[in-house]
Amino acid sequence: MKAVLDHIAVVLVRPQIPENIGAAARAMNNMGLRRLVLVEPKNCDLCRVLKTATGSTIDLIERMEVFDDLKEALAPYHHLVGTTARTGALRPTMSQPRTLARDLISISQNNRVAILFGPEDRGLSNDQLRHCNTIITIPTAGFSSLNLAQAVIIVCYEIFLAARDAPAEVQPRLANSFELEGMYEHLKDVLLKIGFIDPQNPEHWILNIRRFLSRLPLRAREVRIIRGVCRQIDWYASQVEAVQKSKR
Repeated sequence: MKAVLDHIAVVLVRPQIPENIGAAARAMNNMGLRRLVLVEPKNCDLCRVLKTATGSTIDLIERMEVFDDLKEALAPYHHLVGTTARTGALRPTMSQPRTLARDLISISQNNRVAILFGPEDRGLSNDQLRHCNTIITIPTAGFSSLNLAQAVIIVCYEIFLAARDAPAEVQPRLANSFELEGMYEHLKDVLLKIGFIDPQNPEHWILNIRRFLSRLPLRAREVRIIRGVCRQIDWYASQVEAVQKSKR
């Protein structure tokens, strides 16, 4: 069983240099990935992009998608991977490119995967990484900063190799980003209502819940179950509040 490379997209978030977009596209093309997504590019001068996107990569550039909003760009995807060179409490590294590539063999059969790369000067922000199911870092000897196209080709190369490997178990269709984001907003509203999370910093607590649930590849049906539980909690909390008001 091979990874379905057509189901795997490279997402460049706020890229700043057109030549890097072209070089990243060429790296993808070398390794058989054909789906490129740009989010809020600072400069998308096609003349400069095409200077480094040579040969058949031009077809890839012609089909690339451009969005002004990250959530909109990620909405159709079922598994999101964030790349970062900086790790810490708010961005725990869960994997490396080689391990990720092996996992994608099964995930990509029935699911669309997006691999996010941040802008050249600072990478992905904590807020952007919180959308991701998995966070990966590329090991280096010391200096961790890589050129954008270098980072893209390393990840794509590992996926290309893994795509030729032994069969793997097929991962069922998972909930997409649109469904998951709706669930997390619903959870936040309900948990605030019942006083489970601190209203002064709800995003911190929701981030912990995101990290916990990201370990469990949630299917669309399971997301609906969680939202059903949220609706029931919300209804019960409203009933309790109404009773308390009637006693005043």
